[in-house]
Amino acid sequence: MIKVIADIDIPYLKGVLEPFAEVTYLKGKEMDRNAVCDADALLIRTRTHCDSTLLEGSNVKFIASATIGTDHVDREYLASRNIHFENAPGCNAGGVMQYVHTALFAVASRKNLPLEGKTFGVIGVGNTGGRVAALAKHLGFKVLRNDPPKEAMGEEKGLYCPLEYLLEHSDIISMHVPLDETTKGMGDRDFFSRVKPGAIFINASRGEVVVDEALKGRCSELSALILDVWNGEPGAISEELVAAADIATPHIAGYSYEGKINGTAMVVQAFARYFGIGELEGFAPEHTPVPQISFYREDGRMKDRDEIAALLLERFPVYELDKALRSDPGSFEKIRAEYKYRREFRWR
Repeated sequence: MIKVIADIDIPYLKGVLEPFAEVTYLKGKEMDRNAVCDADALLIRTRTHCDSTLLEGSNVKFIASATIGTDHVDREYLASRNIHFENAPGCNAGGVMQYVHTALFAVASRKNLPLEGKTFGVIGVGNTGGRVAALAKHLGFKVLRNDPPKEAMGEEKGLYCPLEYLLEHSDIISMHVPLDETTKGMGDRDFFSRVKPGAIFINASRGEVVVDEALKGRCSELSALILDVWNGEPGAISEELVAAADIATPHIAGYSYEGKINGTAMVVQAFARYFGIGELEGFAPEHTPVPQISFYREDGRMKDRDEIAALLLERFPVYELDKALRSDPGSFEKIRAEYKYRREFRWR
């Protein structure tokens, strides 16, 4: 029988694979070389680092991560050992979109920052950034997009602009890049020196794409700072940046009910394809439809800033998480682990 080690915190998974495999559930940090050596497959999250230290000499031939990120996986090593790897791209894109716009309108309403007629710059326009940009456009923002890999592929000519132009012309900047050699530390002193004074800066991608000292040097010139991701997480994060941020949360932007359902479905389906288990190839946890909301009043006019803030905060009270992290930055992992998944929304 197929032997599987699965992260116990992948939701809605227990009982799904058991008719077809022998499954052991562990915390991500408990997956060491001894635990995985006899396994055929690993189902993981970001807390498990898959590299030679974990996998050398093991029987593992398949790994699936219920996350969009892959920086916790040494894909070159996996390829050299013929270990098949899949992740869950886009699984939590709707949750991150919800986070960005909820936090933005919440801060703007609280600080009385005007949003009408502003330019919204999205850096990284993949599954997540694309959805953030689409809603920004729907809400009346002028949208600038920067994504060199997509632009190089010739996708939608004229849609993208250089990073320098985006930084200099955007009133709101939201980061949605993956973490790799090209993006690590991209938010350096030169980056922030180009940011328009009075801009709102949002990072809900990876903490390591920003150099903390560079951001600290420009905090006082920003209208607002929203951070969900941090260098050093989940351990020692910058308490100075927590204090400087208008909203500081413990990497939960993508922690939605729908995002977790999507992530679990995608890893189970990948497992089924690899091992030829037809009964699971269309697997998805049972769930109720995604709630629909409208940003328009009954008379057909767009709701104003404060009305939109109230609408979004009702579904996602982001300041509760901000208060929890701000009061004890050392409880980062505990807050994250105990967070109750929120529902996303559909707007079209």
